[in-house]
Amino acid sequence: MAGYEYDLGILGGGAAGLTAAAGAAQFGAKTVLVEKAKALGGDCLHFGCVPSKTLIRTAGVWSLARRAKEFGLPEVALPPVSLGDVMGRVRSVIATIQEHDSPERFCRLGAEVRFGSPRFVDDHTVDLDGARLTARAWIIATGSGPSLPPVEGITDVPYWTNETVFSQTELPGHLLILGGGPIGVEMAQAFRRLGAKVTVVEYADQLLVHEDTDIAAILRSRLEAEGVKVLTGTKALMATDGNGSVLLRMGPAKGDGEPWTIEGDVLLVAAGRKPNVEGLDLSAAGVDFSPRGVPADRRMKTNVPHIYSCGDVNGVFPFTHVAGYEAGIALSNAVLRLPRTADYTKVPWCTYTDPEVASIGLNEKRAKAAGVEFRTLEAAFRDVDRALAEGETEGKIKVLISPSGALLGCQIAGHHAGELIHEWVAAINGGVKLSTLAGAIHAYPTLSEISKKAAGSYYSEKLFGDRTKKILRFLFDLKGRACTPEDEESE
Repeated sequence: MAGYEYDLGILGGGAAGLTAAAGAAQFGAKTVLVEKAKALGGDCLHFGCVPSKTLIRTAGVWSLARRAKEFGLPEVALPPVSLGDVMGRVRSVIATIQEHDSPERFCRLGAEVRFGSPRFVDDHTVDLDGARLTARAWIIATGSGPSLPPVEGITDVPYWTNETVFSQTELPGHLLILGGGPIGVEMAQAFRRLGAKVTVVEYADQLLVHEDTDIAAILRSRLEAEGVKVLTGTKALMATDGNGSVLLRMGPAKGDGEPWTIEGDVLLVAAGRKPNVEGLDLSAAGVDFSPRGVPADRRMKTNVPHIYSCGDVNGVFPFTHVAGYEAGIALSNAVLRLPRTADYTKVPWCTYTDPEVASIGLNEKRAKAAGVEFRTLEAAFRDVDRALAEGETEGKIKVLISPSGALLGCQIAGHHAGELIHEWVAAINGGVKLSTLAGAIHAYPTLSEISKKAAGSYYSEKLFGDRTKKILRFLFDLKGRACTPEDEESE
C-alpha cells in the first residue's frame, strides 16, 4: 500500500473514467485520471451522444416545420440549410457540457487529472510521457473508436466516421452510409431531414439487427417515407474515387447476384467499433485482450485482479449509461472492497431516430435464442389520444411476459420511446407485477397511457370474456347487452 503513489489510477476520461474518478475521490481515495485527448468527456461528449442528439434535434425541428400543413398551419417554404451553422450549435452544446467535465472540477473533488499517452510498465506502474505513475489498482476505461470494414479501396475515397462527421460544414448532395445500426440510422435520418440525399447499406436483412423484425420495420418504413434509400441484405465490395465523389460497388450479401454501383459525395462509415487499446502495452501488465476488447468478469476485474476494465473497451455494451454503471461496480470492488457484481439483464437502450426505438430485457429474438417461453402484449400509438393530438401515431409497444404473467422485457417503437421505456425499466428492476402497472392511474392525456393499455390487455381478455359474463349474470342476475349493432343482428 505505502509503495504506491495513488490508491486508484484511471486510464480514460470518458463516461466510465469520469464516474470512477469522481466517486473514488469523494470516498477519499487518492486518485489520478489520465486522458490521452486534449479534453475530458470521451467519445460520448465529443463524437457520440451529445453531438448526435443535438444534430438530431435540429433536424427534427426542420422536419416538423415541413409538416406545418398537417397541423392546420400555413405551409412553410424552407431555405437551404447551412451545415456550418448547424454544427456551430452542436459545438456550443459540447462546450457548455465541457465545463462540467473540466480538470478544475475534478481537482475540487480531489482527483488529479493528467493528459498524455499512457502505457503500462508493469501491473502497478504506468509511464505517462516519461513520468512514472504507480497505483494500488487501475481501471482501464479508454473506450472505443470507429473501425473500417474490409471494403477494398475504402481509405482512398472521401469518408467520415462519427469522429469527423460533426466537424463538417458542407451538406453533401448524396451521403452514402455503411451500416444500419444505431449510428447509421440516426445520421441517415438527420442528414436527410437537413436536405441531403441518403442511402444506407446494411449487410443484415434488417436495420437495427438486434431488434425484433417488426420493430425494425416500423423505423424502416418511416425512413423510406422521408426519402432515405435503404439497402438491406447488401454487401459493399469496393469503393473508388470518381473525381472527388465516391463510387461504391455492391452486391447481394448472401447468394449469387450481379453487383451494381452507386455514386455519392461522401461515405459515412458506421459499421462497427474497436477497443482503444493501442499503445497501452497491456502485455507489460499481463492483461489479456483481444480485438473485441479487454474482457472483465462481473466485478469488472480483468485477469489481473487489481486491474479493472469498464465501458466500451471491455466489449460488453457500447452505451454511456452502461459505462457509468460498470464504473460504479469497479469502484465498489477496487476502493470499497465490496464484492459487487454487474447484472446486464436489465439494461435499457434507445436509438434516437424518429420514431425512437427503445428496449429492455428480452425481445422475441433473445427469448427464442434462450429457449424462454413467452407471449406478447401489444398496443398501438394510433390508439393513444395524446399521440393523435401530437400527430405522432406511428409505432407500437410490445411487452413480453412469461406463461405465468411475469415481465420478461419490453420494446417500444414510437414517439418518445426513450422516455416511455423507463416505466418498464423501473418495473423490471423493481419486480413490479403486471397487475400493478395495469391498475396504476396514468395521467390523461399522455403517451404513457400506451403502457397501461399494453399491461391491461392481459387482464381485459379474462375480465371481459364470455365466461366471466356468464358467471356475473348468474350471480347478480345481470340482463346482458342493452344495444347490439345492426351488422351483428343480421348475422
